[in-house]
Amino acid sequence: MLSPKLKYKRVILKVTGEVLAGAQKYGIDGKTVRAFAEEIKEVKEIGCEMALVIGGGNIVRGADLSEEGMERAGADTMGMLATVINSLALQDALEKIGVSTRVMSAIEMRQVAEPYIRRRATRHLEKGRVVIFAGGTGNPYFSTDTTAALRANEIRAEVILKATKVDGIYDSDPLKNPKAKKFSRITYLEALRKRLRIMDSTAFSLCMDNHIPIVVFDMFKEGNLRRVMLGEKIGTIVSD
Repeated sequence: MLSPKLKYKRVILKVTGEVLAGAQKYGIDGKTVRAFAEEIKEVKEIGCEMALVIGGGNIVRGADLSEEGMERAGADTMGMLATVINSLALQDALEKIGVSTRVMSAIEMRQVAEPYIRRRATRHLEKGRVVIFAGGTGNPYFSTDTTAALRANEIRAEVILKATKVDGIYDSDPLKNPKAKKFSRITYLEALRKRLRIMDSTAFSLCMDNHIPIVVFDMFKEGNLRRVMLGEKIGTIVSD
């Protein structure tokens, strides 16, 4: 049986930490993580080379701690460590269903993760392993959105898939405004002009300058990840 034709071969999947919390507002929900791992396995089996960047907001968000008075560099470091915890949780779920996985951390901690080396990461992808980039960029003041944009450029990913709890980009919050308009496709400049919250400005500039499209879609709808990989019209595409 022939595998279906992929629209994208090598991708970065950007996932907010809140996704791993499931219906909870905090922590890691095992059932949600297992279901997420199954979605990744499905696209791996049709030939996708996948790397992930996971946020840490379900455990610690550096920006929130900073607003409460903590020194920003220290708060962001705590947030980066939270992404390592999430990465190890997802690695465990993937390995248990037979998906070979590597966690690569920008903050060196050899006992639990490989140090991030660009060429080694690319080699893991070529060998069919899922690579999870943990520890952010290794520097404070940079978000995991920026990490996703940076890593996408470094490994020459074709697209960034941004998994969220809504089915695309709207002109206002669809959870608050039932008349919010959804965009099926939008340019980088339009998104900037409308001040749509897709990624932070640093991440967005990296994508725009290097012509890396972003697909924003609902990760909670079963099968959506596969549909995006096959080029179906899911979510919103941000491009040139």
